[in-house]
Amino acid sequence: MSNFNSDGPSGNEWEERGDLAWNEFDWERYLREQDESIGRYQKFYEASIDTPDRIDAVAAQMGWSLEDWTEEGGEIPDSDDDEEDDEEEFPDKGDVYTLHKNPIFIATKAITHSLQHTWSQAAGDAHQLPAPVSLSLLTALHRGEDQAIQAIHALDFGDYAMAISLFKRALNVLNSTFALLNSDEAGRQPAVVAFRVYALPRLFDLREIWLRVINECREELERPADPEDDEE
Repeated sequence: MSNFNSDGPSGNEWEERGDLAWNEFDWERYLREQDESIGRYQKFYEASIDTPDRIDAVAAQMGWSLEDWTEEGGEIPDSDDDEEDDEEEFPDKGDVYTLHKNPIFIATKAITHSLQHTWSQAAGDAHQLPAPVSLSLLTALHRGEDQAIQAIHALDFGDYAMAISLFKRALNVLNSTFALLNSDEAGRQPAVVAFRVYALPRLFDLREIWLRVINECREELERPADPEDDEE
């Protein structure tokens, strides 16, 4: 969590971003590579869905520390040959940090997108599924993701208190999603019942990830101030 403070790498990278001579094509390539990181996480995650400690197992596969994988800058390890090719074709790529490289962002996006995609398909294929049920569930999934992404933004700016508040909002939406899935009306819809089996472990994993970050934020807020920071 220490890398989330305002003096950490993300702040410095934003200040130094002006030195980059990147055009729209360069940034599009960069963003596509970050999208691939989300896809890679999702692939590892789905393959480990029956593993009890899948959150940490997938983090290890992504090359993130098992102890502090929620810190920023967990980069995806590539082969030496790939790194050399990338440096020639796309210089300075590895030196740039944006929110898209944040492991919490990657994990949240991967899991929420799988939920949204699966439910969209299930709702589209279902016959006579009430529109309010379909829309309420999809809206809840999007709202939870939105609140979590805002919280990750707050982390990147070193505002731990705001991050806690936003993650708590995301958790409230998550609780609403659980309530929707377990409601009597939803229980009468085969599509929702089938989706609930798929969704529950993934929703619980999102809750676990966000609670871990909340706990780390609280530890940061309770940590005594560094005397050197006061002098500055």
